[in-house]
Amino acid sequence: MATPPPQTPDTGHHKEHNKWLFIGGIAVFVIAAIVAMVVFSQHQNDEQARAKAKELQTLMVAAGYPLPDEETVVALLGTSGGAVCKDPTGALSKAQWLDNMSNGAAGPGMRPVIADRKAVAAEALVIKVYCPQHLDAFQDNVDDLKTGTTVRR
Repeated sequence: MATPPPQTPDTGHHKEHNKWLFIGGIAVFVIAAIVAMVVFSQHQNDEQARAKAKELQTLMVAAGYPLPDEETVVALLGTSGGAVCKDPTGALSKAQWLDNMSNGAAGPGMRPVIADRKAVAAEALVIKVYCPQHLDAFQDNVDDLKTGTTVRR
């Protein structure tokens, strides 16, 4: 008859090892759940950004503008309108906007110009889609500008 192998006393090492495996498994599960939530929310934001980009594309083509690239619109405006909707009627935005409607010279040669009506209307379309709460105030600012048909089409 064979003799059984000698038994070693239980030192608790296996219990300690199992505890760390259990804690590690929980940590991996929590990290995986967080990653899944971030990916899901990013996918949802991407779908919202694409829907808004398609809406803007439709409005721009209906207004006579060339079709903007969807990927570019999504990258620039996202779901919130980006820099366009940051503060479209604030003093700094208005000053930058008016500065861009100049003859392009610097210093004493800089002069205001009559802005093209369609260029001004394009920003209004972006505001209409991405931050409609600012549209009325933006239109009030635009109504004070002297615009015309200054670009040959």
